[in-house]
Amino acid sequence: MPNEIRHLTLVLGGARSGKSRHAEALVEALPAPWTYIATAEAHDDEMRQRIAEHRARRPAGWQTVDAPLQLAEAIAAQPAGQPILVDCLTFWLTNVILAEHDTAAAREALIAACAQVSAPLVLVGNEVGLGIVPENALARRFRDEAGRLHQALAARAARVIFMVAGLPMQVK
Repeated sequence: MPNEIRHLTLVLGGARSGKSRHAEALVEALPAPWTYIATAEAHDDEMRQRIAEHRARRPAGWQTVDAPLQLAEAIAAQPAGQPILVDCLTFWLTNVILAEHDTAAAREALIAACAQVSAPLVLVGNEVGLGIVPENALARRFRDEAGRLHQALAARAARVIFMVAGLPMQVK
């Protein structure tokens, strides 16, 4: 596998497939402390509630870093050897697209940051390419960019897990 990132695990799946819980369990199997890099932004009450639920279920030992746009920088800034969970890539990608940043450059910076850290790193993303073709250009662009992002990371990851109904399927 060319340029495999041996400490990188990519966890993909649909909405409510169990991605986050599985990724958290993978990281919690390692010695604490753990870093949770959160990319979601709470723009409404429902999203604030979702974020609160995610935080409440994590035990002590987690340190949360908010990085809605500067994900590569946040990964690179973490202490050497400390396990990292990024949740979620598709929220981050949404933020990148809506901020009108260069998605290819952001993707490459993310991959470079993943390759530079020595700590176990688990990335979570929503697989959005299994449904129908979206009707509008922005949604089609998002779907295509998410596919490119996931393919690029999967090509470099040592392990790729696809979640279905709470069940992990090892893809790579």
